[in-house]
Amino acid sequence: MSEAKKPEPRVLPYVLAINEGIRTVLREQDDSFLAGEDVAAAGSVYGYCGGLLDEFGSRRVIDTPISEKGIMGLGVGASATGCRPIIDLMFMDFLGECMDEVANQMAKMRFMFGGKATLPVTVLTMGGAGGGMAAQHSQSLEAWLAHLPGMKVVMPSDAYDAKGMIIAAARDDNPVFVVLNKQSLAMSMEVPEESYEVPIGEAVVRKQGTDLTIVAFGRMVHEALDAAEQLKDVGLNVEVIDARSVQPFDTATVVASIKKTHRALIVHEAVKFGGIGGEISAQIQEEAFDYLDAPIMRVAAPFSPVPFSPALEKLYIPNAAGIVTKVKETLGL
Repeated sequence: MSEAKKPEPRVLPYVLAINEGIRTVLREQDDSFLAGEDVAAAGSVYGYCGGLLDEFGSRRVIDTPISEKGIMGLGVGASATGCRPIIDLMFMDFLGECMDEVANQMAKMRFMFGGKATLPVTVLTMGGAGGGMAAQHSQSLEAWLAHLPGMKVVMPSDAYDAKGMIIAAARDDNPVFVVLNKQSLAMSMEVPEESYEVPIGEAVVRKQGTDLTIVAFGRMVHEALDAAEQLKDVGLNVEVIDARSVQPFDTATVVASIKKTHRALIVHEAVKFGGIGGEISAQIQEEAFDYLDAPIMRVAAPFSPVPFSPALEKLYIPNAAGIVTKVKETLGL
């Protein structure tokens, strides 16, 4: 008797996984809604809100005026009074337009009201360079957000995590920023159809290794994995950790890896100065200093606005080649 044929794995691109995450939340939570610029009729500028207006209607999928301060204020007020909104902030760069609502209201209100108010608001936003969008539409500002007590910040690197982290964020009673990456939208992988969570605050080891630990965020995880493959050619076995969550950060997973490999390299797309890599470096030296056999190194963007020129932008964004060079430098090769 022949064996039953296994079903083909269900593969989704990152952009459709975002859509499915939002759709799942709207189906599960009657008190949730989606609001932002062009999310309804246009399905968002990236297409990840496509079809939501048709399914949920204009009371739950809402096109807002072009006013980031107003959009974020809507999220704060609605969440504090019993709703569970999903707010779409089209580009992360637009945080400057609404930072008072984020820093002084959203992040602090639960604390200032003695826990009597909860703010279960999920903010989706696009970070990262690529595509020639220039200095005002290409920044990685996760360190701004992670510096705010009361705020949670996650950066899904793939389609599976994008769906699961959106669902986890929407179920959390605290404000959560889900920082997506515009250059990852077409990247596909197996994504379950059912509802699931990717826990906030838990890193994952994407590749086991023994010689050095790379801690990476967002799309840089894929550059780190590419670099790890290239380093096999020179006999190096590199471990790659997908941090996934910027705040809270999973120090324990990183420290456990450092105790095994004794060397660390941190990779993020944000500029190096003041980036989250500096904080992680400090935590490693506080928790695992005696296990380090080399200085902690970083690969990040130069301290410059993102260039418009495609040639310069390509040089600006950290990549696998730069990671390989830095790993070799760390190991004295």
